[in-house]
Amino acid sequence: MTLLGGTFGSDAMRAVFSDDALVRHWLAVEAALARAEARVGLIPESAAESIAAACVIERIDLDELRRGFDLVGYPIVSLVRQIDRAAGPESGGYAHWGATTQDIMDTATALQARAARRLIEDDLAQLLARLGELAREHRDTVMAGRTHGQQAVPITFGYKLAVFIAELRRHRRRLAAAAHSVELVEFAGAAGTLASIGAAGLEVQVHMARELGLGVPSISWHTSRDGLAELVSTFGLLASTLAKLAQEISLLQRNEIAELEERHAPGRGGSSTMPQKRNPIACEAIIGASLQVRRLVPVQMDAMLHDGERATGPWHAEWLVLPEVSILTHGIVGKARELLDGLVVNVDRMASNARLSGGLINSEAVMMALAPMLGRQKAHEVVYASSMRAIAAQRPFRDELLATAEVVEHLSHAEIDRLLAPESHVGLAGIFVDRVLRETEEV
Repeated sequence: MTLLGGTFGSDAMRAVFSDDALVRHWLAVEAALARAEARVGLIPESAAESIAAACVIERIDLDELRRGFDLVGYPIVSLVRQIDRAAGPESGGYAHWGATTQDIMDTATALQARAARRLIEDDLAQLLARLGELAREHRDTVMAGRTHGQQAVPITFGYKLAVFIAELRRHRRRLAAAAHSVELVEFAGAAGTLASIGAAGLEVQVHMARELGLGVPSISWHTSRDGLAELVSTFGLLASTLAKLAQEISLLQRNEIAELEERHAPGRGGSSTMPQKRNPIACEAIIGASLQVRRLVPVQMDAMLHDGERATGPWHAEWLVLPEVSILTHGIVGKARELLDGLVVNVDRMASNARLSGGLINSEAVMMALAPMLGRQKAHEVVYASSMRAIAAQRPFRDELLATAEVVEHLSHAEIDRLLAPESHVGLAGIFVDRVLRETEEV
């Protein structure tokens, strides 16, 4: 993945889930635990100071840690041995006091999840700002709306973007909500009851959480993985929305449509055999990475099925899912920012495509203008017949309307011309854009 890393991820998110960062988080949790326990009198202050001093990565033999991990199947046993040794005979025995391996690893996961969420939220905020700029600029830029792959009625490009803005805003709220579910300290002991510590364990939880900047859960989450599933699912939703945006842009970049285009630079999107190609490479990367994110969401869902008070297997699946989903999702958001920052909007082509059907795109407008006089169903039948004749004869729709008695009886030539202008039938597109942008600014 080194060669393709820039396409499917980001260095910043890889750093969050690097071995170095993970071990540092484990050490930070062990140090916070020792200091919290000293504050409530469970272990001596001097022991907490020595343990905290030992909880630095420079004092950990990573090769020894790996060997211990391979032997035991969990890394914390080997880590605690090294902390114990580094803290000295008088203090080391108090390391990991009353805790279990999953306490340390879950709390470290919460710290990683927080870092991942913040990175994605920061880039998502910039992405939304750029979408807002484009939507405001193209509030009234008329283009063809398409349903079932066919021209339907006119819309505006700003309206199309506003739909995506509203969806991404909902994902931003979901990310914030997920933070309350997953960014929690875990200190619960062997089966979650804190039997090894007793009542003082609740105070330890509070002190640990305060030092690490995490929340305090109402009960152990050793086997309750819904918070992580919520976060991973939200990443999946976000990746899917951005893949849909990329797909829309790539479709509108087709030569036959040519309404949008990724920013071009010499050689970008080129082909080894076709010199003319300018492929939508950012769109392709987003769509491809999103497929992988969506593939992993069900794995995290399956990992919710923990048995008893500690799981037999599902927990291990999380070790693979959260890093990969986070890295891919951050890469997708970054690619989407790159795509939108350089997006070329061909306003003239949008206008010409909206007129491509010779007025047929506005057949609804004509129907609704006739409906008060003919009734909606009769108006539909009349305009439908005119539309089909125009298509079959490859004749201008206007000419067919002017040749239809039920139409000219109620509509003048000037009214027909007005009704067939694409800009006359965009409805409340601009108002919807304004509303979405106003709500975005209020967030």
